[in-house]
Amino acid sequence: MKNSQIHFSDRLTEIDLYQLQHLFNLAAFWAKGRSIKDLRTAIANSKPVISVWNQEQLIGFARAASDGIYRATIWDVVIHPEYQGKGLGIKLVETVLAHPVMQVERVYLMTTNQQKFYEKIGFQTNSTTTMVLYNQTDLSSIPTGEVKLQESLKG
Repeated sequence: MKNSQIHFSDRLTEIDLYQLQHLFNLAAFWAKGRSIKDLRTAIANSKPVISVWNQEQLIGFARAASDGIYRATIWDVVIHPEYQGKGLGIKLVETVLAHPVMQVERVYLMTTNQQKFYEKIGFQTNSTTTMVLYNQTDLSSIPTGEVKLQESLKG
């Protein structure tokens, strides 16, 4: 592997969704089987989106979402297995973190098996803030109802 052939990009137009789908199926157990349509939507709603290339081959990917001031979350960090252990993953995450919209108070990420990897970059384990609401296919199951204001809050 020649490092001169490796380059990082934040250009969405460069991302080949089929190569991305293949990379996820190969190296990301959490992202296996994602459809091209869903990948297109996820990328369109993420910023920054960083890809890593060896010439024309997609070998790494990460995306994030940020409010630009308080919070951001990094998603879908993946490096092709043949390129792992060469520092590209760290550089990929650092590239995401360096983006202007990522200059926030806190950056979150979720990982199942890579805590030690992210600790090298400066992330700390945080067991107090993680909660999840799984996709609600039946929206009627989410309680709504009327909001009743306390008597002291009414004009």
